[in-house]
Amino acid sequence: MFLFLDFTFGNNNMEIKHISHFQDVSISKSFGLTPENEEILAFELSNKNGMKVQIINFGATVTLLQIPVSNDSLIDVVLGFNTLESYLASYNLPGAPYFGATVGRYAGRINKGKFTLNDKTFQLNINNGKNALHGGNIGFGQKVWNVTNATSGENPSITLSLLSEDLDENFPGELHVDLTYTITEENELKLEYKATPTEDTVINLTHHSYFNLDGHEGSVLDQKLFIASDKILEIDSENIPTGNFTALSDHDFDFRIPKNAPASIDNSFVIEATNDAVAKLYSSKNNLQMSVYTDQPSVHIYVGGKCSDTLKGKANTKYHSSSGICFETQNYPDAPNHTHFPNSVLKKGTEYQQKTVYKFENINKSIN
Repeated sequence: MFLFLDFTFGNNNMEIKHISHFQDVSISKSFGLTPENEEILAFELSNKNGMKVQIINFGATVTLLQIPVSNDSLIDVVLGFNTLESYLASYNLPGAPYFGATVGRYAGRINKGKFTLNDKTFQLNINNGKNALHGGNIGFGQKVWNVTNATSGENPSITLSLLSEDLDENFPGELHVDLTYTITEENELKLEYKATPTEDTVINLTHHSYFNLDGHEGSVLDQKLFIASDKILEIDSENIPTGNFTALSDHDFDFRIPKNAPASIDNSFVIEATNDAVAKLYSSKNNLQMSVYTDQPSVHIYVGGKCSDTLKGKANTKYHSSSGICFETQNYPDAPNHTHFPNSVLKKGTEYQQKTVYKFENINKSIN
């Protein structure tokens, strides 16, 4: 079947007005209206194996990720909500969970929300104690993105775009962001980011799904975790990097030999450049393994208290602190304030690129 895209141009973005129904990529439904009366749409990608992802253009958010398992059933491996109203309400909690969201303009914390660029100090909006977190009060996960491209057939994809205005949350420069989601026939969910600013700025984009390979009603504490890292960023009492590193030999967070996921963790693991998986998660219940690949210098692992039963999840599930685990592939938090951290400055007119892949496989033994 054929894909029909009807584009309009304006404000440096293309907007899809209509997509005719076709195999592999479709508007599954209207997902609701924002308080500003903007309609949010849900899009689906699927492969020949039955793997399926649903993405909404509110926050370029993954709301569902179904993976085929050995008994020919499908497991939804990401936490989330059934309605747009619940996603909107979750951002009003004292600690927003950011379920499935695209995080920017800067993922992670920035100390006191301040950084200096080109001899000018920028004060960002404070939204996490004394610090800025995940882009500020209204980050990319709360913005309405435009769908600017889609492909069908093998390895179907969808591209969402966002124009972040100059001084959005007080970040310098206008920033055009493109994010392409692709499902491959190898049961991979591939994320490819591109961004270009009109002025020098700082940037750090990531994906914030909470994964649970047993489905969103269980716990991740019986699932095996592997992380290819020998050190983490040392942090202070407010989770701000000190600039030092903590070696993981004889440390509870040394996951180079797989062991059960921890009940509480909120740490950035240093990753060396590699074509191998930087992290893995394995469920013996479903014989399902997820491998994480990235070109980023860090993977931030999070399990903790932002999954509460204040809001009910999908299928009226009561989430709890160990309902899911995040693998946030990114630059280091607070990198703009540490000259020896990987560069976080994106120069005017140059292009930021980032690639992350989550690969799912049915295997009969634990990761090693």
